[in-house]
Amino acid sequence: MTLFEFSGCALIAFGPPMTMFFLTLADNPIFIIVMISSGFFWLLSLLVSSIIWTIVFPLKEILVFGVICSVIVQEIYRYLFYAILKKAQIGLQKVSDVGNRGHLYSISWSTLSYVSGFGFGIMSGAFSLVNVLADSTGPGTVGLYGDSPYFFISTSLITLALILLHTFWGIIFFDALDKKCRYKIGYVVVSHLAVSALTFFNQQQLYLASLIPCYLITVITASIAYQCAGGTLKSLKESLPFVSG
Repeated sequence: MTLFEFSGCALIAFGPPMTMFFLTLADNPIFIIVMISSGFFWLLSLLVSSIIWTIVFPLKEILVFGVICSVIVQEIYRYLFYAILKKAQIGLQKVSDVGNRGHLYSISWSTLSYVSGFGFGIMSGAFSLVNVLADSTGPGTVGLYGDSPYFFISTSLITLALILLHTFWGIIFFDALDKKCRYKIGYVVVSHLAVSALTFFNQQQLYLASLIPCYLITVITASIAYQCAGGTLKSLKESLPFVSG
C-alpha cells in the first residue's frame, strides 16, 4: 500500500512537469543546460537563505521570517540568473547553431525565460517533496495517531502548483525586467509570498484552505505568463479548436 501511495504522489507532483520536459525541452541540449543552471541558482538561493536564517539567531524560531527571507532571496537569485542569461543569450544561439548541424532555429527569449522558470520549479519541487515521499514508503501509514490521511496527496498537489508557478513566474519576471514593468515584478514577489504563506494552513490540517487559493493563483499567473509570452485570445482559440468563439 505504501508503494502505491509513493508512486501516486510522485506522479501527481512530477508527472505533468516531466511531460512538459520531454515535450518541450528534452530534444535541445541548450535548454537542458539552462534548466540545470537555473536549478543550481535556486540551490544557491536556498544556501544563502539558510545562512541568513542561521545568523539571525533571535528570529530562528519564527517561521514567517524564514519564509519571507527565502522568497526574497529566491527572487534576487532569479534576477541574477536573468542578468547572466541576458549576457549569454547571443553565445547560446551561436552554440545552438553549431550543434544543430544545419537545422537552425532561433532560441527566443521567452523560451529561455520558460526554461529558467522550469529549472527553478523542478529544483524547488524536488526539495519540497523528496523527504515526504521517502516517509510515505513506510513503515506504517499516516492517520494512525490523529494525523490527516490527506497529508501526502495535498503536499503533492501543492508541490505541483509550485513547480508550475515557478515556471510562470520566470516568464513574467523576465518580461517585466525587459519592459521595466514594476507592477509585474511586484506581482511575482507578492504572489510568491502569498502561496508560501498559504502553506501555513497545512499545520492545522486545513488543506483545502491552502489548495484552493493556491491553484486560483496558479491559474491567474498562467494567464499573465501566457500574455507575457505573446499569447492572445485569438491564438488560444486557434490552438484549442474546442474553444468556442
